[in-house]
Amino acid sequence: MCLGIPGRIVAIVDADNLLGMVEVCGVRRVVNLNCIIDAAHSVQSCIGDWVLVHVGFAMSRLDADDAHATLELLRQLGEAQSEIDAMQATAAGA
Repeated sequence: MCLGIPGRIVAIVDADNLLGMVEVCGVRRVVNLNCIIDAAHSVQSCIGDWVLVHVGFAMSRLDADDAHATLELLRQLGEAQSEIDAMQATAAGA
């Protein structure tokens, strides 16, 4: 399964190559902004935008409410997976 993660563009690293720094849950990574740049949205105007990041590309813009809701859901799924793993480990040892 492929998963896009919401992140916020915090800086432009290389405007000529359309590279920006995106922060996801405190982790920063350089991503390609080519998919979200158009006549209405210049590279510099991207700072502060929430985007969906997948395999090193900002694939689309999203609003802050959707970004926060998605991050919360991903956090809950991670906690659920931890519980499932713990249950499987216990069942295996029984």
